[in-house]
Amino acid sequence: MRLSSQKSPYMRLFVGGDDMELCEIQTRLRTAIKESGIPQKEIAKAIGVSAQTVSKYMKENIFPALDTLSKLCNFLDVSADYILGVETK
Repeated sequence: MRLSSQKSPYMRLFVGGDDMELCEIQTRLRTAIKESGIPQKEIAKAIGVSAQTVSKYMKENIFPALDTLSKLCNFLDVSADYILGVETK
Protein backbone atom coordinates (compact mmCIF):
# COMPACT_ATOMS: atom_id res chain seq x y z
CA MET A 1 0.00 0.00 0.00
CA ARG A 2 1.31 3.45 -0.82
CA LEU A 3 -0.03 6.97 -0.89
CA SER A 4 -0.45 8.69 -4.20
CA SER A 5 1.43 11.90 -4.84
CA GLN A 6 -1.40 13.16 -7.08
CA LYS A 7 -3.00 16.39 -5.99
CA SER A 8 -6.62 15.65 -5.27
CA PRO A 9 -9.26 16.77 -2.81
CA TYR A 10 -9.09 13.21 -1.46
CA MET A 11 -6.07 11.18 -0.55
CA ARG A 12 -5.79 8.10 -2.77
CA LEU A 13 -4.37 4.79 -1.65
CA PHE A 14 -2.93 2.20 -3.98
CA VAL A 15 -3.69 -1.24 -2.62
CA GLY A 16 -2.66 -4.30 -4.55
CA GLY A 17 -2.54 -2.40 -7.82
CA ASP A 18 -5.96 -0.78 -7.37
CA ASP A 19 -6.55 2.68 -6.10
CA MET A 20 -9.25 3.63 -3.69
CA GLU A 21 -10.38 6.99 -2.41
CA LEU A 22 -9.75 7.52 1.29
CA CYS A 23 -13.41 8.51 1.61
CA GLU A 24 -14.41 5.01 0.42
CA ILE A 25 -12.25 3.46 3.13
CA GLN A 26 -13.77 5.77 5.72
CA THR A 27 -17.25 4.81 4.53
CA ARG A 28 -16.44 1.11 4.99
CA LEU A 29 -15.05 1.80 8.46
CA ARG A 30 -18.07 3.87 9.47
CA THR A 31 -20.44 1.21 8.17
CA ALA A 32 -18.62 -1.51 10.14
CA ILE A 33 -18.87 0.56 13.32
CA LYS A 34 -22.59 1.28 12.77
CA GLU A 35 -23.46 -2.29 11.81
CA SER A 36 -21.71 -3.67 14.89
CA GLY A 37 -24.39 -2.18 17.10
CA ILE A 38 -21.74 -1.62 19.77
CA PRO A 39 -21.83 1.78 21.48
CA GLN A 40 -18.95 4.07 20.50
CA LYS A 41 -17.97 4.42 24.16
CA GLU A 42 -17.51 0.63 24.43
CA ILE A 43 -15.54 0.51 21.17
CA ALA A 44 -13.31 3.32 22.39
CA LYS A 45 -12.56 1.57 25.67
CA ALA A 46 -11.76 -1.71 23.90
CA ILE A 47 -9.28 -0.14 21.46
CA GLY A 48 -7.71 2.35 23.86
CA VAL A 49 -8.95 5.67 22.50
CA SER A 50 -11.46 8.22 23.74
CA ALA A 51 -15.13 8.10 22.79
CA GLN A 52 -14.57 11.47 21.13
CA THR A 53 -11.96 9.90 18.87
CA VAL A 54 -14.36 7.19 17.72
CA SER A 55 -16.96 9.91 17.15
CA LYS A 56 -14.45 11.75 14.95
CA TYR A 57 -13.94 8.58 12.87
CA MET A 58 -17.69 8.64 12.30
CA LYS A 59 -18.22 12.33 11.60
CA GLU A 60 -14.97 13.93 10.51
CA ASN A 61 -12.26 13.28 7.97
CA ILE A 62 -10.19 11.40 10.56
CA PHE A 63 -8.70 7.95 10.04
CA PRO A 64 -7.20 5.81 12.81
CA ALA A 65 -3.49 5.04 13.02
CA LEU A 66 -2.66 1.61 11.63
CA ASP A 67 -2.24 0.01 15.06
CA THR A 68 -5.59 1.43 16.13
CA LEU A 69 -7.21 0.28 12.88
CA SER A 70 -5.92 -3.22 13.58
CA LYS A 71 -7.41 -3.20 17.09
CA LEU A 72 -10.67 -1.80 15.75
CA CYS A 73 -10.97 -4.43 13.03
CA ASN A 74 -10.21 -7.21 15.52
CA PHE A 75 -12.76 -5.88 18.00
CA LEU A 76 -15.46 -5.47 15.33
CA ASP A 77 -14.55 -8.83 13.77
CA VAL A 78 -14.12 -7.25 10.34
CA SER A 79 -11.22 -7.78 7.97
CA ALA A 80 -8.78 -4.89 7.61
CA ASP A 81 -8.38 -6.05 4.00
CA TYR A 82 -12.09 -5.38 3.50
CA ILE A 83 -11.90 -1.94 5.13
CA LEU A 84 -8.88 -1.05 2.96
CA GLY A 85 -10.51 -2.36 -0.21
CA VAL A 86 -8.09 -5.26 -0.76
CA GLU A 87 -10.95 -7.76 -0.67
CA THR A 88 -14.72 -7.62 -0.89
CA LYS A 89 -17.00 -8.69 1.93
